[in-house]
Amino acid sequence: MAEKIVFATNNAHKLQELRQIAGPALTILSLNDIDCHDDIPEDADTLQGNAIAKALWVSSKYGYRCFADDTGLEVDALDGAPGVHSARFAPGDGHDSQANMRLLLEKMQNVPTADRTARFRTVIALIDPKDPDSVECFEGIVEGHITTEAHGDSGFGYDPVFRPTGWDKTFGEASPQEKNAISHRARATAKLMKRLLNR
Repeated sequence: MAEKIVFATNNAHKLQELRQIAGPALTILSLNDIDCHDDIPEDADTLQGNAIAKALWVSSKYGYRCFADDTGLEVDALDGAPGVHSARFAPGDGHDSQANMRLLLEKMQNVPTADRTARFRTVIALIDPKDPDSVECFEGIVEGHITTEAHGDSGFGYDPVFRPTGWDKTFGEASPQEKNAISHRARATAKLMKRLLNR
Protein backbone atom coordinates (compact mmCIF):
# COMPACT_ATOMS: atom_id res chain seq x y z
CA MET A 1 0.00 0.00 0.00
CA ALA A 2 1.36 3.41 -0.98
CA GLU A 3 2.49 5.66 1.84
CA LYS A 4 0.30 8.69 2.48
CA ILE A 5 1.98 12.06 2.70
CA VAL A 6 0.57 15.57 2.65
CA PHE A 7 1.61 18.15 0.09
CA ALA A 8 0.86 21.48 1.78
CA THR A 9 -1.06 23.02 -1.11
CA ASN A 10 -4.48 23.36 -2.63
CA ASN A 11 -3.04 24.50 -5.96
CA ALA A 12 -4.65 22.03 -8.35
CA HIS A 13 -1.96 22.55 -10.99
CA LYS A 14 0.88 21.83 -8.57
CA LEU A 15 -0.95 18.86 -7.07
CA GLN A 16 -1.60 17.28 -10.45
CA GLU A 17 1.99 17.88 -11.52
CA LEU A 18 3.43 16.31 -8.36
CA ARG A 19 1.11 13.31 -8.54
CA GLN A 20 2.18 12.70 -12.14
CA ILE A 21 5.85 12.94 -11.18
CA ALA A 22 5.52 10.72 -8.09
CA GLY A 23 3.45 8.02 -9.79
CA PRO A 24 1.88 5.20 -7.73
CA ALA A 25 4.65 4.97 -5.15
CA LEU A 26 3.06 7.59 -2.90
CA THR A 27 -0.47 8.73 -2.13
CA ILE A 28 -0.18 12.51 -2.11
CA LEU A 29 -2.90 14.28 -0.13
CA SER A 30 -3.75 17.96 -0.47
CA LEU A 31 -4.63 20.33 2.35
CA ASN A 32 -8.27 19.94 1.37
CA ASP A 33 -7.95 16.16 1.65
CA ILE A 34 -7.03 16.49 5.33
CA ASP A 35 -9.63 19.20 5.93
CA CYS A 36 -7.01 21.90 6.49
CA HIS A 37 -8.41 25.28 5.56
CA ASP A 38 -5.96 27.37 7.56
CA ASP A 39 -4.54 30.59 6.18
CA ILE A 40 -0.94 29.40 6.36
CA PRO A 41 1.50 32.32 6.51
CA GLU A 42 4.03 32.71 3.70
CA ASP A 43 5.93 35.77 4.88
CA ALA A 44 9.52 34.55 4.86
CA ASP A 45 12.03 36.38 2.67
CA THR A 46 13.35 33.20 1.03
CA LEU A 47 11.81 30.29 -0.85
CA GLN A 48 13.31 27.87 1.66
CA GLY A 49 11.88 29.83 4.58
CA ASN A 50 8.36 29.73 3.13
CA ALA A 51 8.57 26.02 2.31
CA ILE A 52 9.73 25.14 5.81
CA ALA A 53 7.08 27.33 7.45
CA LYS A 54 4.25 25.71 5.49
CA ALA A 55 5.44 22.15 6.07
CA LEU A 56 6.01 22.76 9.79
CA TRP A 57 2.58 24.35 10.20
CA VAL A 58 0.75 21.38 8.70
CA SER A 59 2.90 18.72 10.30
CA SER A 60 2.66 20.18 13.79
CA LYS A 61 -1.09 20.89 13.68
CA TYR A 62 -2.34 17.84 11.81
CA GLY A 63 0.25 15.17 12.62
CA TYR A 64 1.03 14.14 9.07
CA ARG A 65 4.35 13.65 7.41
CA CYS A 66 4.33 16.64 5.13
CA PHE A 67 6.21 18.44 2.43
CA ALA A 68 5.72 21.94 1.08
CA ASP A 69 7.24 23.84 -1.77
CA ASP A 70 7.86 27.39 -2.76
CA THR A 71 8.84 28.40 -6.26
CA GLY A 72 10.16 31.61 -7.68
CA LEU A 73 11.09 33.02 -11.07
CA GLU A 74 14.42 34.82 -10.83
CA VAL A 75 15.08 37.30 -13.66
CA ASP A 76 18.65 38.53 -13.91
CA ALA A 77 17.72 41.87 -15.52
CA LEU A 78 15.43 42.55 -12.54
CA ASP A 79 18.08 41.66 -9.96
CA GLY A 80 16.44 38.32 -9.20
CA ALA A 81 12.86 39.61 -9.02
CA PRO A 82 10.12 38.57 -8.73
CA GLY A 83 11.75 35.70 -6.79
CA VAL A 84 10.00 34.89 -3.54
CA HIS A 85 7.24 37.34 -4.53
CA SER A 86 6.47 35.60 -7.84
CA ALA A 87 2.87 34.68 -7.02
CA ARG A 88 2.11 38.19 -5.80
CA PHE A 89 4.22 40.21 -8.24
CA ALA A 90 1.38 42.34 -9.64
CA PRO A 91 -0.66 44.62 -7.36
CA GLY A 92 -3.83 43.10 -5.96
CA ASP A 93 -4.73 40.02 -3.96
CA GLY A 94 -2.07 37.88 -5.63
CA HIS A 95 -2.03 34.68 -7.67
CA ASP A 96 -3.21 36.48 -10.84
CA SER A 97 -0.96 34.81 -13.40
CA GLN A 98 -2.03 37.00 -16.29
CA ALA A 99 -1.42 40.20 -14.34
CA ASN A 100 1.95 38.89 -13.14
CA MET A 101 3.04 38.07 -16.70
CA ARG A 102 1.87 41.43 -18.04
CA LEU A 103 3.85 43.28 -15.38
CA LEU A 104 6.95 41.18 -16.01
CA LEU A 105 6.84 41.78 -19.78
CA GLU A 106 6.22 45.48 -19.19
CA LYS A 107 9.25 45.79 -16.94
CA MET A 108 11.38 43.96 -19.53
CA GLN A 109 10.13 45.60 -22.70
CA ASN A 110 13.45 47.37 -23.32
CA VAL A 111 15.70 44.49 -22.24
CA PRO A 112 17.60 42.94 -25.20
CA THR A 113 17.36 39.20 -25.88
CA ALA A 114 20.85 38.45 -24.60
CA ASP A 115 20.01 39.94 -21.21
CA ARG A 116 16.66 38.21 -20.66
CA THR A 117 18.16 35.26 -18.78
CA ALA A 118 16.16 33.80 -15.90
CA ARG A 119 15.60 30.65 -13.92
CA PHE A 120 12.82 28.89 -12.11
CA ARG A 121 13.82 27.69 -8.64
CA THR A 122 11.81 25.33 -6.44
CA VAL A 123 12.59 24.43 -2.84
CA ILE A 124 10.74 21.55 -1.18
CA ALA A 125 10.85 21.12 2.61
CA LEU A 126 10.08 17.73 4.18
CA ILE A 127 9.10 17.35 7.84
CA ASP A 128 8.18 14.28 9.87
CA PRO A 129 5.97 15.03 12.90
CA LYS A 130 7.90 12.40 14.87
CA ASP A 131 11.02 14.51 14.50
CA PRO A 132 10.03 18.11 13.63
CA ASP A 133 13.59 19.37 14.05
CA SER A 134 14.88 17.21 11.20
CA VAL A 135 13.89 19.45 8.30
CA GLU A 136 15.21 18.36 4.91
CA CYS A 137 15.20 20.61 1.85
CA PHE A 138 15.48 19.72 -1.82
CA GLU A 139 16.15 22.25 -4.58
CA GLY A 140 15.49 22.16 -8.30
CA ILE A 141 16.56 24.77 -10.86
CA VAL A 142 15.96 25.15 -14.58
CA GLU A 143 17.70 27.89 -16.57
CA GLY A 144 16.14 29.75 -19.47
CA HIS A 145 15.08 33.17 -20.63
CA ILE A 146 12.02 35.41 -20.77
CA THR A 147 10.28 35.74 -24.12
CA THR A 148 8.94 39.09 -25.39
CA GLU A 149 5.36 37.80 -25.39
CA ALA A 150 3.37 34.87 -24.05
CA HIS A 151 3.33 31.64 -26.05
CA GLY A 152 1.02 28.71 -25.32
CA ASP A 153 -1.64 28.06 -22.73
CA SER A 154 -0.37 24.92 -21.04
CA GLY A 155 1.16 24.88 -17.57
CA PHE A 156 0.49 27.76 -15.20
CA GLY A 157 2.08 30.83 -13.68
CA TYR A 158 4.85 32.26 -15.82
CA ASP A 159 5.13 29.17 -18.06
CA PRO A 160 4.03 30.96 -21.28
CA VAL A 161 6.87 33.50 -21.05
CA PHE A 162 9.67 31.15 -19.91
CA ARG A 163 11.70 29.31 -22.55
CA PRO A 164 14.12 26.75 -21.06
CA THR A 165 17.69 26.77 -22.31
CA GLY A 166 18.02 24.59 -25.41
CA TRP A 167 14.30 24.60 -26.15
CA ASP A 168 12.51 26.24 -29.08
CA LYS A 169 9.27 26.67 -27.14
CA THR A 170 8.08 27.87 -23.76
CA PHE A 171 6.82 25.77 -20.88
CA GLY A 172 3.39 27.11 -21.89
CA GLU A 173 3.71 25.32 -25.23
CA ALA A 174 5.01 22.06 -23.76
CA SER A 175 3.00 18.99 -22.83
CA PRO A 176 2.91 18.06 -19.13
CA GLN A 177 5.22 15.13 -19.91
CA GLU A 178 7.76 17.38 -21.64
CA LYS A 179 7.73 19.91 -18.82
CA ASN A 180 7.91 17.29 -16.08
CA ALA A 181 11.00 15.77 -17.70
CA ILE A 182 13.13 18.84 -16.93
CA SER A 183 11.24 21.32 -14.78
CA HIS A 184 12.49 22.88 -11.57
CA ARG A 185 9.69 21.20 -9.63
CA ALA A 186 10.45 17.85 -11.25
CA ARG A 187 14.11 18.14 -10.31
CA ALA A 188 13.34 19.02 -6.69
CA THR A 189 10.68 16.31 -6.55
CA ALA A 190 13.08 13.69 -7.92
CA LYS A 191 15.38 14.40 -4.99
CA LEU A 192 12.43 14.23 -2.58
CA MET A 193 11.23 10.94 -4.08
CA LYS A 194 14.69 9.41 -3.83
CA ARG A 195 14.75 10.35 -0.16
CA LEU A 196 11.24 9.02 0.54
CA LEU A 197 11.51 5.78 -1.39
CA ASN A 198 14.92 4.90 0.04
CA ARG A 199 13.60 5.33 3.54
